[in-house]
Amino acid sequence: MEDYSTDENEVLLADMPVSPSGQYFNSSVLSISILAVLESEVPLDNVPTMTLLQDVFLPINPRFSSIMVYIQYSLSLSLSLSLSLSHATYVENILILLLSKTHANASSRRDGKSAKGIFRYMGRVFSGVANTISDIGLALGKTSFLRDGRTPIRSGKDGVEFLPSTITSLTFPLDQIKQIKAKLGVTINDVVTGVIFLGTRLYMQSTSSSHEDCNQQQGNADATALVVLNTRAIGGYKTIEEMVKPNSKMPWGNHFTFLHVSIPKFGHNNGAFIDESNSSPIRFVRKAHMIIKRKRNSVAVYLTSRILEILRKIRGHEAVAQYIYNTLKNSSVGMSNLIGPVEQVALANHPIKGLYFTLVGGPEGLFITMMSYVGKLRVTVRMEKGFMDSKKFSSSIKNAFDMIFQAAVQEAPSSNS
Repeated sequence: MEDYSTDENEVLLADMPVSPSGQYFNSSVLSISILAVLESEVPLDNVPTMTLLQDVFLPINPRFSSIMVYIQYSLSLSLSLSLSLSHATYVENILILLLSKTHANASSRRDGKSAKGIFRYMGRVFSGVANTISDIGLALGKTSFLRDGRTPIRSGKDGVEFLPSTITSLTFPLDQIKQIKAKLGVTINDVVTGVIFLGTRLYMQSTSSSHEDCNQQQGNADATALVVLNTRAIGGYKTIEEMVKPNSKMPWGNHFTFLHVSIPKFGHNNGAFIDESNSSPIRFVRKAHMIIKRKRNSVAVYLTSRILEILRKIRGHEAVAQYIYNTLKNSSVGMSNLIGPVEQVALANHPIKGLYFTLVGGPEGLFITMMSYVGKLRVTVRMEKGFMDSKKFSSSIKNAFDMIFQAAVQEAPSSNS
């Protein structure tokens, strides 16, 4: 709820509840802020700052000039019943969906190959169930007893969210990323994820001890990336009154979930680790492609989102904030991406040449965001200051991109290799 003052100093109580994400990120457990950076193409001379604030930003939404206030209220006993029915209906719908697809597949194959097609499809269904159980187990474990150890990218300190951070950014041309995509037959997300994974491993190996065995162990130490995904349905514009209604097709606020991904390791041969000069860089892109493809055959992503929603309705936003805090803290790196404008934008007749964002205030020591803008991909890295070397990490990411581009485009491997 928010208060607004009129010119007559009358206070109006607006019925605009804070979104679920806003409640999680502004709680007693979490205090996460999103920093957005706009780089001007020309010097910032005579910029009408106050005019922009008053006439452009503030009219967009009252939240730009409001504060959060809390009110106490009681929940009716019918809430638990409705939650149980809703959750049961959700699980039932998943089972019906799987059975209907199996039936449709069986009906469409009346010839001699129908049995083979059914068994193949059932194999995919059982594989999806197994992947879901594995992913859900990992997701729940990461909130409690499963945590990454101390590595060159994770200090494991308590209270990392209160320590200073270093923010750096890199720019890559989307045209070259699309060339890699076309050569390998993967997606742009696969390419970018593979670059981040390989660059992270290069950094971990380069910053380890000079002793060979320790170097190899630290470079291949277990590390988990926590990918934040937006699961909010987009179906056109809806008013807040429509979004807060029960069973709304487009619920109020952003709804997100987590995807736990183990960062691929360098290969090994006869018990000896293969360093970056002998391990194919393309393998990291293909590994990212395989992981993402496997995750798509799992409903864990949607179940995790559902767990957050049910937890919020039963125990409140503070419990969800604690769940998110533990998940972030026990992982090594957080990742998120955003599709930006394809055409250049301007602010007060000042062309914007660069646009990127990052998150601060989280308990993870390393967070990487990616945003496209006018034919370029901006990778922004926020890391724990004094623990990680920002220049060396940026150099490792650049080297990873160059290695993958050279191996994929200049050597031109087949997409089926």
